[in-house]
Amino acid sequence: MSTKKLPNLLFDFGGVIINIDYQRTLDAMRRLHPHGDTIAFTQAAQGEIFDLMETGRLTPHEFREGLRTHYNIQATDEELDAAWNAMLLDVPAERLALIADLRAQGHETALLSNTNQIHIATLNEGLRKQYGFEHGIADALDRVFYSQEVGLRKPGEEIFQHALREMNWKAEETLFIEDSFQHIETARRLGLRTLFLPPPHTILDALPAAIRAFPREYAPASSLS
Repeated sequence: MSTKKLPNLLFDFGGVIINIDYQRTLDAMRRLHPHGDTIAFTQAAQGEIFDLMETGRLTPHEFREGLRTHYNIQATDEELDAAWNAMLLDVPAERLALIADLRAQGHETALLSNTNQIHIATLNEGLRKQYGFEHGIADALDRVFYSQEVGLRKPGEEIFQHALREMNWKAEETLFIEDSFQHIETARRLGLRTLFLPPPHTILDALPAAIRAFPREYAPASSLS
């Protein structure tokens, strides 16, 4: 009888479990600017105000005021929140079902997400309405680590080390699933195995093969770097 340990699964949130479209927020913010300018926020890089918000160093009120001051966004709190949340799309039931099946097989799971108080509240409310999750995405995993709550963010090494320590996981026994390559690079430096998951790939088509390939490094053919 095999005693091989199943890999631990460390998931990113946006672009991995939830569909996300950064351009929708850029376009929404542009519509709130008197000259059609927008904010410095992309998947690859972002302005300091977003780092501060994602590590809990700004309250939602301070964040909104910062958008008005730094970017000359002219809008009510409600309009700002709607624009900021525009990037958040759906959480497909098939992805939640896959995660549930993997947990039932014995995989330990956790979420490691750069996110913020406004997004967390919106996502959790949506998951409560759609799936009856009392605690949002935390109901679908063994543990969640939000940058907002930890006070650290990817691609820094410290937040990965924090998650591994809290879960009592070894890096070499853990598969990190992520759609931002700068975060993949940090995970690889720390010894985690990785699944780089840019569009159009999803965990549905790529994760089962990555688990079968573990502990070898794996990526869908079109995302090999």
